Amino acid sequence: MAAKYVYFFGNGKAEGDAKMKNLLGGKGANLAEMTSIGLPVPPGFTISTEVCTYYYANNETYPATLDGEVLSHLAEVEKIMGRTFGDPVNPLLVSVRSGARASMPGMMDTILNLGLNDVTVKGIIAQSGDERFAYDAYRRFVQMYSDVVMGMDKHVLEHLLEQKKEARGAHLDTDLTASDWKELVAEFKAAIKEELGTEFPEDPKAQLWGAIGAVFGSWMNQRAITYRKLNNIPAEWGTAVNVQSMVFGNMGNDCATGVAFTRDPSTGENYFYGEYLVNAQGEDVVAGIRTPQPINLFQKKDGDLPAMEEVLPECYTQLAAIRDTLEKHYKDMQDIEFTIEKGKLFMLQTRNGKRTAKAAIKVAVDMVKEGLIDEKTAVLRVAPSQLDQLLHPSLDPKAKKEIIAKGLPASPGAASGTVVFTADEAEAAAKTGNRVILVRIETSPEDIHGMHAAQGILTARGGMTSHAAVVARGMGKCCVAGCGDIKVDYKNETFTARNGKLVKKGDMITLDGSSGEVMLGEVPTVSPEMTGDFGTLMGWVDSFRRLGVRTNADTPHDSKVARQFGAEGIGLCRTEHMFFDADRIAAVREMILSEDLEGRQKALNKILPMQKGDFIGIFREMKGLPVTIRLLDPPLHEFLPQEEKDIEALAKSMNVPAQQLRNKIEFLHEFNPMLGHRGCRLGLTFPEIYDMQVQAIMEAACELVKNEGFTIIPEIMIPLIATVSELKELRANAVRVCDEVIARYCVKVEYLIGTMIELPRAALTADEIATEADFFSFGTNDLTQTTFGLSRDDAGKFLPFYVEANLLPEDPFVSLDQNGVGKLVKMACELGRGTKTKIKLGICGEHGGDPESVIFCHNTGLDYVSCSPFRVPIARLAAAHAALGGATDTTK
Repeated sequence: MAAKYVYFFGNGKAEGDAKMKNLLGGKGANLAEMTSIGLPVPPGFTISTEVCTYYYANNETYPATLDGEVLSHLAEVEKIMGRTFGDPVNPLLVSVRSGARASMPGMMDTILNLGLNDVTVKGIIAQSGDERFAYDAYRRFVQMYSDVVMGMDKHVLEHLLEQKKEARGAHLDTDLTASDWKELVAEFKAAIKEELGTEFPEDPKAQLWGAIGAVFGSWMNQRAITYRKLNNIPAEWGTAVNVQSMVFGNMGNDCATGVAFTRDPSTGENYFYGEYLVNAQGEDVVAGIRTPQPINLFQKKDGDLPAMEEVLPECYTQLAAIRDTLEKHYKDMQDIEFTIEKGKLFMLQTRNGKRTAKAAIKVAVDMVKEGLIDEKTAVLRVAPSQLDQLLHPSLDPKAKKEIIAKGLPASPGAASGTVVFTADEAEAAAKTGNRVILVRIETSPEDIHGMHAAQGILTARGGMTSHAAVVARGMGKCCVAGCGDIKVDYKNETFTARNGKLVKKGDMITLDGSSGEVMLGEVPTVSPEMTGDFGTLMGWVDSFRRLGVRTNADTPHDSKVARQFGAEGIGLCRTEHMFFDADRIAAVREMILSEDLEGRQKALNKILPMQKGDFIGIFREMKGLPVTIRLLDPPLHEFLPQEEKDIEALAKSMNVPAQQLRNKIEFLHEFNPMLGHRGCRLGLTFPEIYDMQVQAIMEAACELVKNEGFTIIPEIMIPLIATVSELKELRANAVRVCDEVIARYCVKVEYLIGTMIELPRAALTADEIATEADFFSFGTNDLTQTTFGLSRDDAGKFLPFYVEANLLPEDPFVSLDQNGVGKLVKMACELGRGTKTKIKLGICGEHGGDPESVIFCHNTGLDYVSCSPFRVPIARLAAAHAALGGATDTTK
């Protein structure tokens, strides 16, 4: 039996359903599903993703049977519609759209009104009785086809359109007449011939196959590749192609087109939310060419044009009922597209709607309350990576703000940065560490890389469902769209606010994506609070997860923030960060520059009370929770000045000759400090340093236990162990100091002594090292460096190329290399537990806050992960996803 590549939907019957996303893509699967549940869907057919796979595996050719399947399914559509594709008297027109299994709004190509030529346009005039509509549809088709299929610069035809409007004194496209559009079609074709040296195709079947090929080709266009990388969508998934009978929203004032969400995609509030345009086609709504109108009175604000509920009340009532049907059927917030032709409503798409983190949480919690989903589903509905949007500061409501413009609050959050006007500038600035706001008249899919690089996006045109708004929400970027208060001048790289304020490239502005306000300068921010729906969801999260989540914190303030975010202790406290404080660096340098033990001990005695104070503050914030403190790790030269003026100043303050200081700095210099005299090697050669730190830790613990009734179990971590003999000696030293302090304070304090596993040899001999360790903490930053032979500080010069060229799936410092570094972690866990069954296992590298790495840690059997304070909720949610068997990311 021949393989089946094409699947029909229409007239209440469909060959597919919503479960067939992998084969039919999201759009095709949902068109089939809507058809099957009785919604008004124009008939059509879907060419499966298997054809896309075949296309790229076979030099961009098609299976031999595909042509026959397409023709037979086209005949089915013709039968239902009572029209014939290419017929001069009663022609059928179709749309050709992409549809991958994961939603990729605006990233691939769409062609409408396909089948028009100089002959069939007359048939459309006869059908509709409207010459202006027919030639408007024709010119749209020529514009789209020449751009998408023929590869012509779209600005050439857009320029001709603007010239025509200027010549006719027309402000909007809708002001042009039938004869204007007819003239433009001829002018467009002449320009295509002049630019490309080829005629615009007149044969409808050639047009169809050209469009199908273009959609498959668009799967590998640069914006689609960029979007896939940003959203972890595999290239091998491919796209489907949907060919569907056209319905027209631009045939007059009883016609319309729109986009809607069954709930507010920014806030998650449960009301019907959307935009529409009378007498328009779909791209008019999302492209920002005309300012769209609200679909209902609830959304309508002063100054808005009439709502759909007022203009087309019967269609609105039907659409509102379909909204309820879709939510109950899919049990999730839906993003829908619709067209009204001569007062008749048609559904063109439904998909799980992209939403902000705030909306994702509210929708999930509300749907549990409404009985649509259970708590497990709610937890899986929120992607861990989304939480990053919620965990960073928002604008301080008490701060002074110079508001210069206001637009639509398209994607919430706050962002400050210097103004740039092109996506390339935004990307270049971000690479140098500069924060920028990308300002555009309107964004297009070609701007995707700049939108990703920018802190926020500001557009002069477009609505809440425009390209800028949808993509920004998906990225978690702050966005103010449709800001009619500004006039953008690309040529002079400026924009002018309504009050006359001129803002130039490089000027600092602030956006508030929650209010739509644009402010001059940088506005202070305040920390977020985790209450309400967030707290409810995280309560469910913690009930499902097994993996503990700690934080990496070096100060009482960081510890407090982390506890507020749900940290269950500290997995990494880096003591060296405390050494750099201005009030103690002098004593640290005195210790380093001392020539004998007596001098070093004298300096360490100055540092001891400072370190002890640090630990008291941290223990207080983490009362009752475990705290893992890493003893000094970096090489000593890092604490000494490198600039000549700083050396002179230090020599003067210490009353030593500058040359003596230079000689010491030169002596301590290392060619490869990452692999040099650091970590436990320092503790072995200068044991008095570690003795002081252990004494400070235990004195802090004993004082709080004795004076304040604390229960504290300090975890003392010795870094960079390569052999069991190193750990054995350093453990003995630490135990001696701990026991001396406990005896002196006459209290009982338990303590643990363990090590970081950050060298391959340590992982390979973890069974031996476990004999001297109460816990392992995997330092995956250094373990990645030493396993790959990479310097994290230098790898940024070439790792992006490796990822771009698919030599690595992603940056191994961002997401754990599970096949290499991960294998060492697994091996060390198994060897360690083989020696000591109850040895505590955790991870404290940056990977502890990466969702994919957290899932790996759960599956490997670690006891906890540790990450930066603001990533603690992300790790908690990822741990719950791991325990529940994986995520259901409805934002894709």
